Amino acid sequence: MNPPTIKDVAKAANVSVATVSRVLHNLTGFSDKTKQKVLQAVEELGYQPNAIARGLINKRTQTIGVLFPDVSSNFSSDILHGVEDAAHEKGFSVIVCNTAEDGKRTMKYLQVLREKQIDGIVFTSEFLKDEYYEALNDMRVPVVLVNTQTHKHMIPYVKVDDRQAAYQATDYLIRNGHREIAMISGTLTDPIAGTPRVEGYKQALADHGIEVDEDRIAYGNFGYESGRQAMHKLLAEAPSFTAVFAASDEMAVGAMGAAFEKGLKIPDDLSIIGYDDLNISRMIYPPLTTVHQPLADMGRLATEKLIALIENTSQVSSSIVSHHIVERQTVRKKP
Repeated sequence: MNPPTIKDVAKAANVSVATVSRVLHNLTGFSDKTKQKVLQAVEELGYQPNAIARGLINKRTQTIGVLFPDVSSNFSSDILHGVEDAAHEKGFSVIVCNTAEDGKRTMKYLQVLREKQIDGIVFTSEFLKDEYYEALNDMRVPVVLVNTQTHKHMIPYVKVDDRQAAYQATDYLIRNGHREIAMISGTLTDPIAGTPRVEGYKQALADHGIEVDEDRIAYGNFGYESGRQAMHKLLAEAPSFTAVFAASDEMAVGAMGAAFEKGLKIPDDLSIIGYDDLNISRMIYPPLTTVHQPLADMGRLATEKLIALIENTSQVSSSIVSHHIVERQTVRKKP
């Protein structure tokens, strides 16, 4: 037996196919009584609207793509929760693409998303290279950036002010009596979350009359292992320091592990502040003091903006979302 069609629903409800379609797509032009008749027919027949058929009606697939450099990270999963919640509330499905470190698979996935005829893209955390922009432009679908931005093209974004957040993290250490402060930065060449966080760190030191020592800055890639290696490098080569600002929680946790290996107690011997406020920052001991980014909210907001663009329901602008410091137990007030 063939599955019921939209024509079967129309016949059972004694209305036109166009009316059934309008009811199913929440459009106007029918009475409440008609709506109830259609929905009752849908339920009794067990009618399932076909995504391809829906696409023929409204020229959409009700699907969005999300590109992450590392889908396995806590950071990405927090953003994804927000994306999926907002998408599903609006009747959209989500295709998640792992572009890998340095965007090795970004172009490949953009082609895949094009073939899938997705309605829009949430692009996260990676620098928007010219080749990506051109591919996105050719797709003619709306794009919203999360945790990244471009000064070159008019694409809306959702992110925190990385420079300001790094400034406040460093300032927090200074206000707790620390003046010899090292930094574990993200990728040296990253203009989005790398450079601005280093600039914020340096500016906070300068504003408090503390000389910036480049030897106290070590570079990682935002991941756990790179934080561990960076801390080993600082302990071996840098001038002495009493506190560390790590530009991600994962690097901060790696740094704490390296400090423990060298017999240092946190925060008694060394204070550490992280950045992101991932779940891991609450799970580790001692719990990590860190800069809170509202990652799930950022994913949700970006998706709401994207769907507004897809449905052409409102003007969309960029958003700088608020951050704040979460005090836990890894920063000691220096006497």
